[in-house]
Amino acid sequence: MASTSRPHQQDFIARIRYSNTLPPPPNPPKLLDIPNTGLSSGQYTAPGFASRLAREQPLNIEADAELGMPLDLVGMPGVFDGDESSIQAPAQPPPIHPHDRALLRPLQTLGKPKVSEPNVSFLRRTEYISSNSSKGKPDAGPLRALNPNPIKRSLKRPSPEPDKDSPAYVKRKIDQSFAIAAANLKDKSRIKHPSKRNVKCVEAYPMVPDLDAFPDSGAYVTVKFTINPLPPSRVYDKRLLGGLLRPIERSQEEEEAYNLARLAHERDPRSFPKPSAGTNYDFFLGDTVETTEKFKQKFDVENPDHDDPALYTNNKGDRPKFSFPRVRAYETVHETELDHSAKYDEELVLSFNEDEMIDQKAVFYYPVIQKSVIKPQRTKNIARTAGSGDMDDTPTDQLDVTVDEPHDGLRALMAHYKDKPYEPADEELALGGGPEQQLQQEEAAANGHDEEQETNGYAQQRANVSDDDQDAEGDEEE
Repeated sequence: MASTSRPHQQDFIARIRYSNTLPPPPNPPKLLDIPNTGLSSGQYTAPGFASRLAREQPLNIEADAELGMPLDLVGMPGVFDGDESSIQAPAQPPPIHPHDRALLRPLQTLGKPKVSEPNVSFLRRTEYISSNSSKGKPDAGPLRALNPNPIKRSLKRPSPEPDKDSPAYVKRKIDQSFAIAAANLKDKSRIKHPSKRNVKCVEAYPMVPDLDAFPDSGAYVTVKFTINPLPPSRVYDKRLLGGLLRPIERSQEEEEAYNLARLAHERDPRSFPKPSAGTNYDFFLGDTVETTEKFKQKFDVENPDHDDPALYTNNKGDRPKFSFPRVRAYETVHETELDHSAKYDEELVLSFNEDEMIDQKAVFYYPVIQKSVIKPQRTKNIARTAGSGDMDDTPTDQLDVTVDEPHDGLRALMAHYKDKPYEPADEELALGGGPEQQLQQEEAAANGHDEEQETNGYAQQRANVSDDDQDAEGDEEE
């Protein structure tokens, strides 16, 4: 059989260029018959075409005696009689066309409009400007008409506006704020939210300091966790309302480094920043929600049963207590420490008192002297902290807490900060009255008594020996 070949379709690709040259203009440049070759060569659109024409073709101007401006005074009426009105501008200028008015604007109005500058306090005029216009007075009768020069009484000038930094201005603004607050309390519908217009004021509380709730340090400490200390859950764990943070003591090397940095900061605060304490903590948390709720009731002074021993959840041992198992160790990420003069400036703790048994509802605020942010301690830091201490220093697995009344030392500190919130307490006041200090004093007294007995006994023994030696020496002399 003969082989049949299938036809193949062939495609030809061809590139076609189309010229897009502009045609020459129908007339010569400026309608002048100037000999040139640019039109035929198609270079008349180039910038050098006009330059070449100006360079090759000289100016065809013949200057006459009058320099091209003939001045013929014969056609001007009255010019030889001294009347020059025909060559001067008319007395009444012709009206300006509306299209030309924009061209005659002064230079000051061109460009961007100038915004009026605000009034400046130190450029304010000190004299008072009073109106000189006299108001029309009704006719007072014939007696007033007999007096040609009546006595003019001086007009009362309005009181000047005090400066914003003056005490009078501050006092007036404070009085106005109290007046506005009193009016808003009477009619709560007048209170408007600055950004949310749909929000309405339901209740208003006075904001007062709670001077009876100062701790021994004179202020409170806020601690923020970087992550949730408990496993994630959709329900809030109420045990977090009663957790405990126990500071971990620093090693001797860390304490020496901190003291050196603190001394350097005290000598030169500009060159050496204030060192951060960088405290590590052990976090303890109750094992049940009941423990947390009863622990909070124990601290509630308004609860009549807060002294009831039945609130303790662990009755094992000699005395009842609350048990808090250890969760894990935490380290400080950022810490801001303030002094007593600035503890009310940055952050406050608010407490709403909604107890119906109290006549006046209020919002109490408390100062914050330290703000800390903590995170879970890393493994290498845990090993370093554990290795820096003694071999017997192991983490505490559980804290047993018993709530007692404050001793005399704490009461003295609380009374001091109640009377003088901005003044730090003396060291003698801070160290006196506590059970630990009393125990240390008793131990020091006992140690001193033993040392005195040992010293007296040693001295008495030495005295007896000296007497015996003297007697022996006396016998030998005899």
